[in-house]
Formats: sequence, C-alpha cells, structure tokens
Amino acid sequence: MITTNSTLFSEIEKIIKGLNPQTISEERKAILQPLTAFIQSKVSKDQEIRINFICTHNSRRSHLSQVWAQTMAYYFNIKNVFCYSGGTEATALYPMVADTLRNSGFEVNTISEGNNPIYSIKYADNAHPIIGFSKRLDDDFNPKSKFAAILTCDSANEACPFVPGAEKRIPITFEDPKAFDNTLQQAEKYHERSLQIATELFFVFSQINS
Repeated sequence: MITTNSTLFSEIEKIIKGLNPQTISEERKAILQPLTAFIQSKVSKDQEIRINFICTHNSRRSHLSQVWAQTMAYYFNIKNVFCYSGGTEATALYPMVADTLRNSGFEVNTISEGNNPIYSIKYADNAHPIIGFSKRLDDDFNPKSKFAAILTCDSANEACPFVPGAEKRIPITFEDPKAFDNTLQQAEKYHERSLQIATELFFVFSQINS
C-alpha cells in the first residue's frame, strides 16, 4: 500500500492531489517505464537512487524535472532519492522557472545574484532545500557514477549518446516553453509544462513499491 507524506507545503500538496495521471497516453507511459524500473530496482535493493535530469542549457525543463522528482519522492515516502540537473553547457536558471515554482507553492529564495543566480527551492519545512542553478552535467555538484541520466530535450538527447558515469540513459523529452518567452502566454505555458512534468513524475513514483 502506498502511503503519502502530508507535510508538503499546502499549495504544492493541493496541486499534487489535483493531478490526473489518466491523461498520460499509453505511448508516453512506455517512455516513462524505464525510469520507473530504474527507481524500483534501486528501492528493491535498498540502494541510493540518483537521477540527473539533463537538457542543453540546464535552464528550464531539467530544473522543473529535478524539483518535481524530488518533491514526488518525498510525497510518496521513497527514501534515499537524490535528484540533480545539468546541461551540455551552463547558462542560467530562467527566471520564469523560478516564478512558476513560486506560483505552485514552492519557497524559492535567491542565494546569490549574477549571470548565473543560485536559488534555494523548498517544498516542505523540514526537507533539505534543492539548490537550483545552471551547470554542466559533469559539474562537481552532480554525481559521477551510479545514476540515471534523463534527457529532457531532443538536442541534449542527440548531443549525449553517451553520458559518462551513467548507469542508465533514458530519454524523456518535453516541449520547450522557451517558445513562449516574452509573449502573453508565457506564464500559462510554463505552468502547463510544469504540470505535465509533475503529472508524469507523479505517475512514475506512484508505481514504486517500497
């Protein structure tokens, strides 16, 4: 029986309870299945679970994926899950991503300013904050071995046929909300992509028997 953690910030918990995994197509479920299998294998062996979400600039989709995956692991009480993100190059976490997370109930604080700001992102009072900033996938902040590399964009998937140290390489790509930057639909489209990522990761973690 799956038990859930109810100590998330209330707005995040409300969003999670409103997610509908029935909207995920069978084709998409097949794409998600290798990640579910990787997590289940680690849980069954009582091993640490490391997941590095990778896109080209580590600015949008990879951060949303990292944050929601860590949140879902907490929600479903799956222990020893450590989520990371990286890019084939480093740029900056796009401000609209931080705004989207804030609007979803996350506590997002800027630790340092500059060309590549560093953010503290919390989903529960007593949970360790996620440190969000843009970095290369092989940055010292990220794991060097025994992790699943999740390719969240087509260009990173093509650019990284091999991810050094990855135990598993799994393409799970999402459309880039960047296409709507500086338009009237920007906030709506970032929120839409965030909810898609949250829904799919909810589905993944809900399948795990711990």
